[in-house]
Amino acid sequence: MPRKDSSQTPDSASQAIDERIRDLDDWRGPVLKRMRELIHEADPEVVEEWKWAKPSSGGTPVWSHDGGICTGESYKQVVKLTFFRGASLKDPARLFNASLEGNTRRAIDIRQDDAIDEAAFKELIRAAVAFNVAKRK
Repeated sequence: MPRKDSSQTPDSASQAIDERIRDLDDWRGPVLKRMRELIHEADPEVVEEWKWAKPSSGGTPVWSHDGGICTGESYKQVVKLTFFRGASLKDPARLFNASLEGNTRRAIDIRQDDAIDEAAFKELIRAAVAFNVAKRK
């Protein structure tokens, strides 16, 4: 289980995410790894964080750039990417398929053997970054 240290450096957060991916010894590990790669391709300046660690759960990968972009959680049936401000983002490819009823967040649930539109996903990441940057100004 990844380290439970809330004062992690970016390197140790990345190491915790590496460890989480390794710990997922079924289809979820490669899916989370690929989504992480796409996030970095879409935003080379993204910051990786490890948040919300507690004894009952080892913590959650978080990607940020001038604020949170999304989390990467793994459940038994899905890898869930929750966008902090997803309701404010345009999603022409309709990737968001979970948490649709909320006023703020939106999520993408990826099930085993689901195909992801990688180009559309990277556009969502870029839109989330642009939203965060604009909000800071």
